[in-house]
Amino acid sequence: MFGKLYIVSTPIGNLKDITSRALETLEQVDFILCEDTRITSRLLKHYNITKKLISFNAVSETKKIPITLKRIQTGENCALVSDAGTPAISDPGIRLISQAIKEEIEIIPIPGASALIAALTVSGLPTDSFVFEGFLPQKKGRQKKLKELSEEKRTIVLYESTYRIKKLIAELVDYMPGRFVVVCRELTKMFEETWRGYPNELKEQLNEKVVKGEFVVVIAPIGWKI
Repeated sequence: MFGKLYIVSTPIGNLKDITSRALETLEQVDFILCEDTRITSRLLKHYNITKKLISFNAVSETKKIPITLKRIQTGENCALVSDAGTPAISDPGIRLISQAIKEEIEIIPIPGASALIAALTVSGLPTDSFVFEGFLPQKKGRQKKLKELSEEKRTIVLYESTYRIKKLIAELVDYMPGRFVVVCRELTKMFEETWRGYPNELKEQLNEKVVKGEFVVVIAPIGWKI
């Protein structure tokens, strides 16, 4: 009998933001696939869980998918986690899940934290229809994507890193100057902040700050006003 593949959401910052079901699953599976064993080890240690961890990231996933599926097919249960939030959302995992479906392995979601949803809920912007683009291309295709998004009528959600957040806001000044923007920094963590304003206002704010951390940027629909 095949084992099962569990897609387990973990906290995006605050370690308390994990469900009882997620903890129970992590305790019961035979092994856990994770992006960075050091990060997942801290979570497991906090909850006194001892489990075999296997590094599974964008570099190693191609090699490790066949090995993982074979173990599941021999009856072992596996949990897939990311460093933070919900696996396969701008994180590795989709190829594993797709291949598991082909192999008729049962896949069970264990829902929980997601920076995407957390940012939307505090943005105050329309959430009945939105588009999630994750991380924009770093170089090739970035300007083309921004031009396409400038014509997007729905709320837009982007992820951005410490290294490019100021660049992104400057680009929004050029491509979407009239659209209200909400920037969420370090959600659920000690230095959590949310900034709101039009791109030119945010650019001025950020120029005065040393900005570090992970960011979710929520952009209002065309024509939306405060």
